[in-house]
Amino acid sequence: MPQKFKNTGIFILLIILAIIFIAPVLIVLMNSFKLRFNIATEPFVLPNSQTFTGFSNYVTGISTTSFLEAFGWSLFITVFSVLAIIIFTSMTAWYIVRIKSWFTGVLYYALVFSMIVPFQMVMFTMSKTANVLGLDNPFGIIFIYLGFGAGLATFMFTGFIKSVPVGVEEAANIDGCNPLQTFFKIVFPILKPTTITVAILNAMWIWNDYLLPYLVIGNDYKTIPIAIQYLKGGYGSIDMGAMMAMLVLSIIPVVIFYLLCQKYIIKGVAAGAVKG
Repeated sequence: MPQKFKNTGIFILLIILAIIFIAPVLIVLMNSFKLRFNIATEPFVLPNSQTFTGFSNYVTGISTTSFLEAFGWSLFITVFSVLAIIIFTSMTAWYIVRIKSWFTGVLYYALVFSMIVPFQMVMFTMSKTANVLGLDNPFGIIFIYLGFGAGLATFMFTGFIKSVPVGVEEAANIDGCNPLQTFFKIVFPILKPTTITVAILNAMWIWNDYLLPYLVIGNDYKTIPIAIQYLKGGYGSIDMGAMMAMLVLSIIPVVIFYLLCQKYIIKGVAAGAVKG
């Protein structure tokens, strides 16, 4: 009986935590269908016949922020940055695990150390360097995201690769595979759980990132977080209805991506952090 009460208490606690985490998203969704003035006065009240505005907030937000263009740039930067992080960090991790030398040791700890360096410490130097090197565009920022995302991704891949038997790679070598063929045909498919986990974590980070695109590419190529800020007018006035609508639209893609891949995330994190 005490165990039953304990399980019931844990279940109730988890329900309460779920409500706390989901409530802000539901409030944003609810207010996206209300008149802008009612959002400020009645933010927690469901829309009614007087406050319901249909999809007008969405129409206003899309036209005001050039949302479709911003969506395109955000999608381009996110997809190619995540692909770059996955490909290069997985190969780096494989090299670090299989080649034991002072160089790979220094490389590994340098990448791990980069995870604890606050972005605010390097953001001004980084933005100046990006400008000098011509990286202040949607193509160049991919390399910057690769640099900032390499530490955690390499750490996770390294932990998982340590559990991959060397024998499968030796068998591939005997069959005539060169190192690249061995990696992409044998090792990389085995890394699927960690690969998906790295993809989810980095996609959510890059898609929602505001500060790095603002510092590097500014207003020339607006991503969704940058475009949304333009709903703020003079003297601090904000079209809250349109902003709520744009927040809903910006959340949908990453939520769908997470739901499709979430079954792998716990498996990948546990494997990358514990194995080896």
